[in-house]
Amino acid sequence: MKLLVLLLSALLPLAAQKDFLTGDEVDQVRLVQEPNARLQLYMLFAKQRIDQVDSLLKKEKPGRSALLHDLLDEFTKIIEAADTVADDAIKRKVALDEGLMAVIKAERVFAERLTKIKDAPPKDIARYELVLETAIETTTDSLEIAQSDVKDRSGQLATREQNERKEREALMGEKELGEKKVAEKKEAAAEAKRKAPTLKRKGEVVPPK
Repeated sequence: MKLLVLLLSALLPLAAQKDFLTGDEVDQVRLVQEPNARLQLYMLFAKQRIDQVDSLLKKEKPGRSALLHDLLDEFTKIIEAADTVADDAIKRKVALDEGLMAVIKAERVFAERLTKIKDAPPKDIARYELVLETAIETTTDSLEIAQSDVKDRSGQLATREQNERKEREALMGEKELGEKKVAEKKEAAAEAKRKAPTLKRKGEVVPPK
């Protein structure tokens, strides 16, 4: 299930992140293109959500459970977005030492804080218990992935992409699959033609035969 969510979030444009980020946060993400810095930014957003959760839990008030539900849901989506950033950077062979260390450090604390809520459940926990469990699971999975060997993660991503491609092709009709393969051959031929070696000097014109 988490894999499916990550795949779907990878397809979302930045504008779609308005579902779980504020307008100001979307602008900040847009400005921060470097993956390590973007991972640290997402961890900051996630921390802010948990801080808001803890603040709400200190005092019961009408409508609290709905706010807690939304904050925990936003937190989960932020963690998933960070995972997507890391996956994309690893595919492009971008060094992520600084970013992954920030993720590991932050998510260890997040997991502890969320687990404490679960272990000492508030009276209205039933209304947001499911999103709390999802947040804990997502954080735990993300932490485990962040701590894994980058080379292993890169290999897993490559395998996942191959499997996804096969699944997409399996859903295609024979005609669509044939057209896709023809298009791929044309593209490969065009690329080879562009890169074809030549012994001609610069500016030399071959006389017509």
